[in-house]
Amino acid sequence: MRSLLLLLSLHLVPLPTLCGIKSLASHFDLRVTDEPDTILESGDYLFLDSSVTRNLISEEEEDYLDWDQILGEDHDDDDYIDEIDEIEDELEFDPVAERADPATKRARLLGLFHGKTRIQRLNTVNTDFAFDLYRRLSNSSNQYDNILLAPVGISTTLAMISLGAGSHTHQQLFHTLGFGAFVNASTKYDVITVHNLFRRLTHRLFRHKFGYTLHSVNGLFVRQDTNLLGNFTENMKTYYFAEAQLSNFSDPGLVTKLNQRILKLTKGMIRDSIQAIDPRTLLMILNCLYFKGTWENKFPVEKTYRRVFRVSEKVTVKVPMMHTKGNFLTAVDPELECDILQLPYVGNSSMLVVLPHKLSGMKSLEKRLVAEVVVKWQSKMTNRSREVVFPKFSLAKQYDLMPYLKGMGLTLPFQAGADFSRISTQEDLIINLLKHQGSITVNEEGTTAASLTKASFMPLSIQNDFVVNRPFLFLIYEHRTECLLFMGRVMNPESS
Repeated sequence: MRSLLLLLSLHLVPLPTLCGIKSLASHFDLRVTDEPDTILESGDYLFLDSSVTRNLISEEEEDYLDWDQILGEDHDDDDYIDEIDEIEDELEFDPVAERADPATKRARLLGLFHGKTRIQRLNTVNTDFAFDLYRRLSNSSNQYDNILLAPVGISTTLAMISLGAGSHTHQQLFHTLGFGAFVNASTKYDVITVHNLFRRLTHRLFRHKFGYTLHSVNGLFVRQDTNLLGNFTENMKTYYFAEAQLSNFSDPGLVTKLNQRILKLTKGMIRDSIQAIDPRTLLMILNCLYFKGTWENKFPVEKTYRRVFRVSEKVTVKVPMMHTKGNFLTAVDPELECDILQLPYVGNSSMLVVLPHKLSGMKSLEKRLVAEVVVKWQSKMTNRSREVVFPKFSLAKQYDLMPYLKGMGLTLPFQAGADFSRISTQEDLIINLLKHQGSITVNEEGTTAASLTKASFMPLSIQNDFVVNRPFLFLIYEHRTECLLFMGRVMNPESS
């Protein structure tokens, strides 16, 4: 079983914190109303049903919401996200040109968008953002560190922040996240399209009985003496199902209640995540994501035994290695010098395992990891009977994302002069905390987790086994929406 868990916490304070866009009612009207919104008193309403949990039914049904009922959608509404809109004619570009060149970036994105639906296009730019963020994190980490990120949770949280941002702050957020490029791809797209698609993405991902368990919770906590603008709170509720709750950030009991609720939502995988809250905090946004997937081809427990895993040329460890046999999709990328294996979960999701041929090949692979490469891997895979040997592992990681986002050019939200005038009339608001925490467990049952290149590909025609006994990357996708849920690298399965 595999479980994945994400907790992302964001704090906004008056020069030390915070986080815009227009209301659904005004739709294309960007005017901001100065009328404060009605906000619920805190108390026992931590994470309301509109944000994905409240009334607990049973262990299996716990924290499940009927999104069809909440959204009031019928099947015809899927046309909105499944429609393939016209875009500009694909532009020719030099594949070896600098990727930062605007013309190259635009031509490349239009090529990736060809034939994709709206929601798949949004997830394409989300994936690009995730890979860039991952590289920043990897470059600043020890080469033997394990890494775990939940890209969809990070993109969702930053999209929520953009609802409150104005002027250059909003532009910088949209540029860094790739939303600006998405909007510019079609005359049918605008800023509201992005937020509407996040709403629909929630609907698609968190529907019941898809064969896997995927829960998401967004929480919006507001200091008691704060008046938020009506547009902001309405948009948070409409697009991200986060209902504003008045909170006393000076009360230690609030930290205890939040940690208890997070512990329950993440099935015990994230403990004591919030140590303290700066009493100057004006607004806090929490995003929790929990995934539990069951392998289509389970690994028999009796076939798991300890085997050597090579961490480096000089270091080896003995770890529990799982064994199974079945039909699996695989490919070889001779240019990036790696093998790719798809391990499917019950339901329309899977883990892509990317195994460099050389122990020293991880950095080179990470440097060239882009959305096009993953698309080509998936399109060139062949299906055949194969024996798979894969390590059991558990990771728990925590990051302050601010320095990495600053390195990607997202600086305005974190410094004096940030424009969050669509959140509150209070001036001098900045973000002073952006914390990301994740956990993943991979075992015999499944998983639980609260460079342009024209490469040639070839099937694994010689190998009959796929043995993951050295450092590897993993990418967990929901295939219908092409949403990258989790990604990371395992350098040492023994190190959590």
